[in-house]
Amino acid sequence: MQDVVLALLAKEPAHGYELRARVRDALGPLGDAMNAGQIYVTLTRLTKAGMVTSERAEGLPDRPDRRVYALTPRGQDRVTSWLSEVSWPKPDLTEFHLKLVSAATARLADPVALVDAQRREVLRRLRDAQRAALDRSVDPVAALLLEGVVLRLRADLEWLEACERTWQGRRTGA
Repeated sequence: MQDVVLALLAKEPAHGYELRARVRDALGPLGDAMNAGQIYVTLTRLTKAGMVTSERAEGLPDRPDRRVYALTPRGQDRVTSWLSEVSWPKPDLTEFHLKLVSAATARLADPVALVDAQRREVLRRLRDAQRAALDRSVDPVAALLLEGVVLRLRADLEWLEACERTWQGRRTGA
């Protein structure tokens, strides 16, 4: 989130509410779940890290004064570095795999039951993402994000099927 906030400030200084609105617009329906305080916590951390500065700006007669945040040279360097990084988000499959192995080894839980519970959650998220993707009012750029979420969730379901086959086979000794 820090890099995103820095990148949004690279265009122009803004107050927290404006930044939150920009993030929500960029995420489309997925942005509705974003915690409002997250932006302000991020801005506080970035200020402490010397990547942004803030000044109090006079509010309108019916609104309180606001803090307007701007990038420092250090923040601008971080944005430049972040934009040049080549990365792809990875789901934390390692953690789930270790959960399965640990549960089976210590006989704490049935790995197939854990896979089934995970599958139900992935299916719920997939339905939500597909429903949001079908919404015609979604901005086409935000729709790309939704399409990526749907494709990743489908891949996660395939992996969970492979996990289930493996653990079913271990049960039967096949």
